[in-house]
Amino acid sequence: MACRPGLLRQQDKGVDMLLSLLKRTWRNPWEPGFLLLLLIINIIGSIYGYWWYHHQLSATPVYFWPVVPDSPFSTTLFALMLLTAAAGWRFTVLQAVAVTACIKYGVWAAALISHFWLIYGDISWTEIMLWISHLGMVVQAVWFWPRAGIKLLAALTASFWLFLNDIMDYLFNLHPYLFAPDQLSFAAVSAVLLSLLLTAGLFFIIRKV
Repeated sequence: MACRPGLLRQQDKGVDMLLSLLKRTWRNPWEPGFLLLLLIINIIGSIYGYWWYHHQLSATPVYFWPVVPDSPFSTTLFALMLLTAAAGWRFTVLQAVAVTACIKYGVWAAALISHFWLIYGDISWTEIMLWISHLGMVVQAVWFWPRAGIKLLAALTASFWLFLNDIMDYLFNLHPYLFAPDQLSFAAVSAVLLSLLLTAGLFFIIRKV
């Protein structure tokens, strides 16, 4: 059954509008409407993430809580970055920490889930949802990375936060609960490697500025 010409024109117009919106937000992701959309998504994701960690948090002293729920704390920082930007304030230290943390723990979690699938071959819908949502963390952070205005102090602070989390996770055994106990070496090596790569990326950006 052939589509009517009017319907085809409406579909083409819709596609053009979507492409125009994507181009506009790629050039300037700080647009208020886009910030609000991402803010809502990150708040919802953070709330779910803290619920996911509630057993581990209940077994951990409160003063260690900021270094336990790595992914939801990263998206909370990202949401705070979006909120302050929407209010007209841009804090480069917050932007650097939020962006790098989302990239690190988005990649780390997706890699850990993939590693679990490869070893055990046990794939559930919950893990698929987590895998997709963590890749979403990476996409949004990469979107803002070139426009975060990162300078030396911001880069040093972000690097410090990345490595502090590695120290607390794997020297003080505060890492997130793993999908399987034999993933510990993979989790530790991948986390430290990501911290090194992101630190190198931060200082590469500074050299280009």
